[in-house]
Amino acid sequence: MTIPPTALSHAYDGQDEVFSESFSILKSGIEKQAFPAASVAITSKGRLVGLKSFGRFTYEASSPEATTATIFDLASVTKVVATTTMSMILYERGLLDLDLPVISVIPEFASGDPRRRLVTLRMLLAHSSGLPAHEKFYLSAHDKEALLAAAFSTALSAEPGTQVVYSDIGFIILGVALERIAGETLDRFCQHEIFGPLGMTHTGFNPPSAIRNSIPPTVDDRIFRHRVIQGEVNDENAYVMGGVAAQAGLFSTAGDVAMFAQCMLCGGIPILRSEAVALFTRRELSPDGTSRALGWDTPSQPSQSGTYFSAHSFGHWGYTGTSLWIDPVRQISVTLLTNRTWPDNSHQGIKDVRPKFHDTVMKALLA
Repeated sequence: MTIPPTALSHAYDGQDEVFSESFSILKSGIEKQAFPAASVAITSKGRLVGLKSFGRFTYEASSPEATTATIFDLASVTKVVATTTMSMILYERGLLDLDLPVISVIPEFASGDPRRRLVTLRMLLAHSSGLPAHEKFYLSAHDKEALLAAAFSTALSAEPGTQVVYSDIGFIILGVALERIAGETLDRFCQHEIFGPLGMTHTGFNPPSAIRNSIPPTVDDRIFRHRVIQGEVNDENAYVMGGVAAQAGLFSTAGDVAMFAQCMLCGGIPILRSEAVALFTRRELSPDGTSRALGWDTPSQPSQSGTYFSAHSFGHWGYTGTSLWIDPVRQISVTLLTNRTWPDNSHQGIKDVRPKFHDTVMKALLA
């Protein structure tokens, strides 16, 4: 039997010694209550050299322990694993023209401001559309249709193409455009075009109710939903959209995300060609000073990826405390999944933990 090039050989028997400093950083983060649970997957040159879990679902001693099979809310890592990859596939098939005006696919976007006609699908992917970062649509929109209508009519805050503002709103709109182009919903497309072919059996939107108690909670929501959020999407706008959204909503394990990363490191095999991967992961030339690629981010100064990832690296992080960084030059990927938002979204310790963790992992691999 031929072993596919994306298959990861398991080589993590000595991980506790190799990554002792890295794992100590995560344990310290738990002790300082930066996050209660964490799961890690590290790949290097086609080998899974690290697969480890830490902590418990919450800070209570009676809370379940996290395992390497624990599923986490990926939050904005959804943008790259699902939405951007769907964009790449449609682009490869000649269905997605990056420079097509958004209004060509979503005529509803054309309301009012004539500058809206200048916004392209590329700008949505590169976060240079002129749309603002975020709006709490969920406070007034009580269903998906109302929320999308609010997103389509959101006023531009800048001239299209002139500056980068990381925009969830842009990705909400992008998701609708992709679904209309594909003639299929985001979750169904991703299941049979991405997750299924890559063997990502623990990845998807809207986890079944039967397994929700085995997923770490993200927040004790006392403002909007008035309950503990566990096994359902943390992002409120995505929740109103039914749990399937381009900006957030995907759930996965560290091991599954590592398999996706290996696909990217293998030039997209078996779901993409290398040309599309190179195009979408290369830093955009404009606006000036951007660190953004198409959907992906690239290392900047300072970066949550730390200081050792090469200039050709690409990655993304999520609000719940998740991240994925991939270095195609060194053939390395690092997945870190946490629920740092527990219990009330307030702790920002992940911002200190993440770059230190990445630096120590890279030093161990490059030694």
